[in-house]
Amino acid sequence: MKFLDQAKVYVRSGNGGGGCVSFRREAYVEYGGPDGGDGGKGGDVWVEAVEGLNTLIDYRYKQHFKAQTGHHGMGQNRTGAGGEDVVLLVPAGTQILDEDKEEVLADMTEIGQRVLLARGGDGGKGNTRYKSSTNQAPRKSTPGFPGEERWIWLRLKLIADVGLVGLPNAGKSTFLSVVSRAHPKIAAYPFTTLYPNLGVVDLGPGSRFIVADIPGLIEGAHEGAGIGDRFLGHVERCASLIHLVDGTQEDVADAYRTVRTELEAYGAGLDEKTEILALNKTDAMTQDDIAEKKAALEAASGKPVRLLSGVSGDGIKDLCREAWDVVLEGRAEEKAAAQAEEDGGWAP
Repeated sequence: MKFLDQAKVYVRSGNGGGGCVSFRREAYVEYGGPDGGDGGKGGDVWVEAVEGLNTLIDYRYKQHFKAQTGHHGMGQNRTGAGGEDVVLLVPAGTQILDEDKEEVLADMTEIGQRVLLARGGDGGKGNTRYKSSTNQAPRKSTPGFPGEERWIWLRLKLIADVGLVGLPNAGKSTFLSVVSRAHPKIAAYPFTTLYPNLGVVDLGPGSRFIVADIPGLIEGAHEGAGIGDRFLGHVERCASLIHLVDGTQEDVADAYRTVRTELEAYGAGLDEKTEILALNKTDAMTQDDIAEKKAALEAASGKPVRLLSGVSGDGIKDLCREAWDVVLEGRAEEKAAAQAEEDGGWAP
């Protein structure tokens, strides 16, 4: 399945049905009078987060979604049927933005979450509504109200607990394939990863978290160099970042600074997230190289550096346990914040 994380679509709710002008005329019935029914309400346009989707590819081939118009009212005081709704099914993590991409209309973070995008127009009134003692035969009715229409953007941000960042060929895809059952493409050339991949790390019962691997960053990514930084949005929701640095390259400190610069240029708080820094590919290095480059990386970052190898598996489990501790801490903070907000609400 092709990965698509942005789509622009047009939505329009249904117009309301028109009211009816009708009079009761029956043989042998003493009293007649107006009996025109109201029009039905137009269909709504909804968006719903569902399980089983991880891309917006469906919206590449269909961009226009229109709900049904309400049925017109009829005689004998019959109200028209309401128009059918339209529901846009999206994966969890999808944001709904206005056409200018400035205002976030909804953030679909939970399975089953449902948000109204465009409300259908109300039905018109039939002439029965206008009868009175002074107007016993009204010939007035109203048309249905028009529906709403708008262009919106769907933007998917994968929901993961930990994000993998680094330069191209830093070993992120290999790491993901080792710690989970994901099968990303792995090859010995830059930009092997062209779109984000997700994997579930299982450390035991109740100790599972999701890791997101995004395409590598290069200098100038925030200006569009390489694949650019458009996929960084997929790690905005992560509790922490695992920053992998290729130990076989010449200047590991410069590689670290390049990625950090791009994270800061992107913004959205990525540069403030908890970062676990690791020197990768130690299986292809001598002990002297490992010691020298570890010291250079610690001096450049001011943080402890973990040693690991995605090929041999050295240091993988310890790194995953450390990432899990950060995830647990983040979940506890979210739970405490939600509880504080609930306790601080109004109570009778």
